[in-house]
Amino acid sequence: MAVNNTYLDDQEAKELICEIGRRIYNKNFVAANDGNISIKVNGFELWTTPTGVSKGFMTPDMMVKMDLSGNILEGKMKPSSEVKMHLRVYQENPEAKAVVHAHPPVATSFAIAGTSLEKPVSPEAVVLLGKVPVAPYATPGTQEVPDSIAPYCRNYNAVLLANHGALTWGRDITEAYFRMESLEHYALMLMYSEHIIQKSNELSTGQIAELISIREKMGIKTGGVPVPKSEKKIRTAPGLPEEMIENIVRRVTEEVLKNVLK
Repeated sequence: MAVNNTYLDDQEAKELICEIGRRIYNKNFVAANDGNISIKVNGFELWTTPTGVSKGFMTPDMMVKMDLSGNILEGKMKPSSEVKMHLRVYQENPEAKAVVHAHPPVATSFAIAGTSLEKPVSPEAVVLLGKVPVAPYATPGTQEVPDSIAPYCRNYNAVLLANHGALTWGRDITEAYFRMESLEHYALMLMYSEHIIQKSNELSTGQIAELISIREKMGIKTGGVPVPKSEKKIRTAPGLPEEMIENIVRRVTEEVLKNVLK
């Protein structure tokens, strides 16, 4: 995936936000006025979506310009109260240049269940997403929300918001949006395989390591490493402290990765 490492100008950013808004609306990732999108246009300013407007019916003149402290710089409308999440991502992760928040139905169902997405069943999910944790529940629009996602912004590519929705970010808006698409697709596959077919063949540690190598070559250093169930069996070993078990699993995975990445 080619990533644009330069900043967009103001007009490009506003137009792209509208385009991504139409896409998430048409894909049923949001309903009514749900969701929000933002794009950084330099190291200290961003454009974001207005509150109270459907993402499928936005126009560039509706966008709001802010600084990374949350001060409004331009725009005739108010930003969403959930822009606090976006600001926190940018503050925690200097690589992030765009953020997408939506409520894709299947991924949000996993968020409602409090179930993270980390089963290694799809090569694309391992490469593009890695592991997707669930952030603790926080009341939408409050400072609790950015605080709940802060631990995940730097080392992951996406996070589920408990009982709320999903948040993805990227080095440009295309990457942030594709991660949202991939997240919902991954959640859909897990729903079918785990809860309808009730059978799934997980990738092995070696296969995962090869995929992590591909991810590294794409310049993606984040996402974590999913651990197959076969490696987790050690967790049931009687008498072993949890910390020792975690260290063993981590060392096995690191050794495999080291051999593949040579």
